Amino acid sequence: MITLQLINPKSIAVIGASENIEKPGGKALYNVKNGTFEGGLYAVNPKHENIQGVQTFRNVSELPQIDLAILAIPANLCVPVIKSLLEEKNTKAVVVLSAGFSEMGPIGKKMEKEMALLADKHQATLIGPNCIGVMNPYHQSVFVSPVPKMEWGGTALVSSSGATCVFILESALSKGLTFSSVFSVGNAVQTCVEDVVEYLNETYEEGKSPQTILMYIESIKKPQLLLKNARELIGKGCRLAAVKSGISDAGGRAAASHTGAMLNSDMAVDALFRKAGIVRCNSRGELTAMGAVLQHPKLTGKRIAIITHAGGPGVMLTDVLSTGGMKVPRLSDELMRNLRDELFEGASTANPIDILATGTAEQLEKCIRFCDRLESIDGIVVIFGSPGLFSNIDTYRVIREQQNSCLKPIYTILPSILNAKEEMDQFVDEGGVFFEDEFVLGNALLNESRYVAPVEEKETGKLKNEKKIKALLKDRKGLIDSHVGFELLDLMGVSRPRNKFISTEEEAINAAQELGFPLVMKVVGPAHKSDVGGVVLDVVTLEAVRENFKRLIGIKNAAGVEVCQMERGLEVLIGVKKEPGFGHIITCGLGGIFVEILKDIQYTLAPVTRTEALRMIRSLKSYKLIQGARGKEGISEEVFAEVICKVSDLLVLVPEIEEMDLNPLMGRGHHLSAVDVVIKM
Repeated sequence: MITLQLINPKSIAVIGASENIEKPGGKALYNVKNGTFEGGLYAVNPKHENIQGVQTFRNVSELPQIDLAILAIPANLCVPVIKSLLEEKNTKAVVVLSAGFSEMGPIGKKMEKEMALLADKHQATLIGPNCIGVMNPYHQSVFVSPVPKMEWGGTALVSSSGATCVFILESALSKGLTFSSVFSVGNAVQTCVEDVVEYLNETYEEGKSPQTILMYIESIKKPQLLLKNARELIGKGCRLAAVKSGISDAGGRAAASHTGAMLNSDMAVDALFRKAGIVRCNSRGELTAMGAVLQHPKLTGKRIAIITHAGGPGVMLTDVLSTGGMKVPRLSDELMRNLRDELFEGASTANPIDILATGTAEQLEKCIRFCDRLESIDGIVVIFGSPGLFSNIDTYRVIREQQNSCLKPIYTILPSILNAKEEMDQFVDEGGVFFEDEFVLGNALLNESRYVAPVEEKETGKLKNEKKIKALLKDRKGLIDSHVGFELLDLMGVSRPRNKFISTEEEAINAAQELGFPLVMKVVGPAHKSDVGGVVLDVVTLEAVRENFKRLIGIKNAAGVEVCQMERGLEVLIGVKKEPGFGHIITCGLGGIFVEILKDIQYTLAPVTRTEALRMIRSLKSYKLIQGARGKEGISEEVFAEVICKVSDLLVLVPEIEEMDLNPLMGRGHHLSAVDVVIKM
């Protein structure tokens, strides 16, 4: 819960204020006093009567009623001060800048818990501890620099880390991004990143709220809350991008299935972001570059015109875009004849359009206007630096004018951070957003071009035999017997080959005669049958049945043998792993042993719609095999997607399923049969 008093307080008190602006309490007071805050401002310090010209009190009990308190005091003093503020001063928002809590051990963790319980009890918002504070157009309650001008409609920045928040701000402001709010949640003992996103969604106001939200997240505490609010914000026209740190999955836990062994918590984060529509970035630089791209008009296609006065950067940008799936289409001599006549001899108009180092602002303007009219172009990149011989003021003015008047987005690379620093500063002051490096912009454009809006959720399908399925799996734990797994598939309406589970040689012979050849024989017991030599294909004689039974039943941990009709065709898989907090990850890909060798899988979070299932299938590198290649019949993607959706419906019905593998599913055309099933409850 985020209170109004945190966002728009009528009174602020800095507890631990100082005359020294090199201390957190001094700098926080300085920033609030010299910012946009117009309410009552107070300081608390037992050693002073007046600090920075602000009325100062010796202790908290002497303060008047306070909406927002900023604490810059030792960690061990925070709990009693917060208790006094909440109980005596009706304070509804507290920002704890202080460090020295859970990062210092159990005692610090206990203090954090006490602060959070107090805030919850009094329905107050607690930000931190170990944070830099909060900024918006009403107040700038932070102890750091820079403190940018806060503008309604600008970007919102939400960060787990205070220091990282500052670094992101510096990078973003240098590119020309504007901000409407900054939230540093620190240790997030009560208010986390997801709570801030919820607040931004619930208070969204067209024309005032941010159109772009950038996030640095160290821990996702409420995945479903983030999913819900991100999707709703995107539906309102907002865009979100995030860095999630701590992606390594050291150790991992033992898994019963191929899927369980392959999938990890970072994949759950990735699946969550894709389902929510959040663009995932890998660094601060990527995050701010994505924010800069999103502050331009929406790019509606993948065809880019590059206008440059330096050949090298244009070529390098062309390489990045072309290899990443975007297009820098060649513009024919006939199409470009009139424009070429306007440029100096030696200029190139093929795309990249190189106006040469001697190119003028007037020529640049003609090139931009010309490309804006071309139906074969969706966006324009202008690269313009300076050798230090003359000013770029006129050139950068032209770029800003064209950005404001052209229909297509115009992205600007200004590489001369020393030679043209003054001109670049003026470009930013006039509202311009730029990039220093073509590789950074290229990758941000590729991220944007690959963006897929979240699929609008539909009601999940209803499985037949729901009562029988729940009864079959009720109270089961651990690895489920294969015969139960196959009974489940029958109840779900998933095709499978006929089979028999046997424990004697005589039963094996009888099963073979009943099922008919060719057969597959598999050991029952070990989870990874292929790893122990527990699968035999193309058994075509009774003698082979006898021999293979004797070998398979002798495998360590064998509980029996399965004799099964043999399927032929392409092998695919569907797998499930339950990730704590996130829910079930569903994956698909090529099946059999290929999944572990090629690792060509796609995954998403359940529940899965038909559109999502088809999107996963079509995103596989092996998709052409599924379609059918070189005369070999593939598998109907519609049938494949239908089975994925049935598995998703099963997970909604029986959330206790921890892992599940249908590997392989085998078949041709519209026939798709589950040859093996592993389920762990």
